[in-house]
Amino acid sequence: MAKGVTTDAALEECVRAAGLTLRPAAGHIGAGIEGADLAAGLDDAQVTAIRAAVLRWKVVFFRGQRLDHAGHVAFARRFGEPVVLRKRGSASPADFPEIETTADRLELGGRFGMDHEEWLGRRRHTLLRGWHCDHGARVDPPAATILRAETVPPYGGDTTWSNLAAAYAGLSAPLRRFADGLRAEHRLGVGYQPRPGDDAYVRHLLDHQVASVHPLVRVHPETGERVLYVNGYYVEQITDLSRAESAAILELLLAEATRPEYTVRFRWEPGSVAFWDNRATIHLAPSDTTHLGFPRTMHRVMLTGDIPAGVDGRPSEPVTGTEPGHW
Repeated sequence: MAKGVTTDAALEECVRAAGLTLRPAAGHIGAGIEGADLAAGLDDAQVTAIRAAVLRWKVVFFRGQRLDHAGHVAFARRFGEPVVLRKRGSASPADFPEIETTADRLELGGRFGMDHEEWLGRRRHTLLRGWHCDHGARVDPPAATILRAETVPPYGGDTTWSNLAAAYAGLSAPLRRFADGLRAEHRLGVGYQPRPGDDAYVRHLLDHQVASVHPLVRVHPETGERVLYVNGYYVEQITDLSRAESAAILELLLAEATRPEYTVRFRWEPGSVAFWDNRATIHLAPSDTTHLGFPRTMHRVMLTGDIPAGVDGRPSEPVTGTEPGHW
């Protein structure tokens, strides 16, 4: 993704020149884009405008789209190189390795002897644990995610995003200076609450660990914004602090990062598409539909990302199970 428009006035002019309409959804994050037919393909002016809108508003929404799998991948390629996952579930389309169908997630608990509701409960046993960026334990997390709704329940199933650049800016100056110099280990599965006795998923995590050390404050590679790089699902510990100190500070920072004023909540419809900056947001997937019995089928494409760098310019470092560009 290229350098974005830096002012709201310039962004508005860019969007208008592309024949589109931008409608902000909340004060700090989220905007709807109207006038784009993603299935028909975009011209260069529309790509530039959408790219700039993503950088400014962190997540943008399109409704009423008629994308199929091929169109989804083609749209994503206008903004970057799609990630190809080595392993996907049975619901993902075999002929489109760039696409992961999130209904695959319903299978995960069953692999380890749990139904989906127990699986969610053990992953999100505190209020903040569900907040995450995609693949945050990797040394090179995806730059962006494009999620498309195929089938959604008649109610429930909303997704919420938070703006981590706004969260950083909202901290007091002394706390910003303190956080600027810190780094934290991000590790797959740290938020999981084990089952009593033998737990097959714990054994799986021990055999397939993925971990990296990221700056606690990341400098966005395109906007230059400082981003409070925290999430509830992957962050293990702030390095060079005791576990008690780390736990208290992480709880404080994550609570700040998810303050309601920094968030936007999106009600999905069939044909809705959300496109978000995975470097500057965390999101909360819904957990209010498993008891309802309604299908929810979503398809996502992630765009290849870079290695984060901190305020001091130091890049993230791999710890185990992660290598740049290798999925």
